[in-house]
Amino acid sequence: MTERKNDRLSDLSTMREILGRHGFTFSKALGQNFLINPSVCPRMAELCGVDEESGVLEIGPGMGVLTRELAKRSKKTVAVELDTRLLPVLAETLADYPNASVVQGDVMKLDLHRLLQEEFPGMRVAVCANLPYYITSPVIMKILEEKLPITALTVMVQKEAAQRICAKPRTRACGAVSAAVQYYAEPEILFQVSRGSFLPAPNVDSTVIRLNVRPQPPVELRSEKGFFRLVKAAFGQRRKTALNAVSAGMGLPKEQVAQAMERAGLAPNARAEQMTLEMLAAFSNELEA
Repeated sequence: MTERKNDRLSDLSTMREILGRHGFTFSKALGQNFLINPSVCPRMAELCGVDEESGVLEIGPGMGVLTRELAKRSKKTVAVELDTRLLPVLAETLADYPNASVVQGDVMKLDLHRLLQEEFPGMRVAVCANLPYYITSPVIMKILEEKLPITALTVMVQKEAAQRICAKPRTRACGAVSAAVQYYAEPEILFQVSRGSFLPAPNVDSTVIRLNVRPQPPVELRSEKGFFRLVKAAFGQRRKTALNAVSAGMGLPKEQVAQAMERAGLAPNARAEQMTLEMLAAFSNELEA
């Protein structure tokens, strides 16, 4: 079989020819940067944990370069795309992949539980995405907080965001997002992607990470809502001790917070970044009590 244009989607001239034919121009507001490094998408698809018996949900397919690699390896691939201008482009680039389909919509507004039930009945499902930088954390947290029945979430994000998301407890880089992610998943950094791998090239490098979703949280909580409120408050004012930050952030009397810390076995001058997930959970549980 002779090589078709669609088989060289990450080739710059092919990409420009297809996009130009459809009258497409990149939107800064939507954070659109399409991959032109031919090695990245196959590697992402290989490492995201899908196989021929499982399904994969992609977010932000762009031109469909990663979508095609996922379709080659999965039983079914469904991509969610916000930009209606890309629908005719994807119809062309995915024409040879009957197991790949596109859902038009905003992933932040879609009922993802329903989508997974309808599209992947009885299948093991993973999520894979090259996320626009401006929406990285909201998308990741929506997927984790909704407790979707997925095995893993593999995403390409800004390098600095990857370091924050994957930061271990009791390290300087650990913050509220790190602690929240650790509660739901085991994060790992897979590989780096240089800024020159994209069209147009962003001002920063990227990193591909995978969040392996935990079957059960690693700590028991009296209230998940209360725990996340405490985490947000504790890390919200990093220069302050956890006592002062939580008291101010949650609008609670210092004495009440200090007593909860004491019962949880925490030093009164401890800072959030010095705490493990277990310490934060104990703190939250005592505060709820």
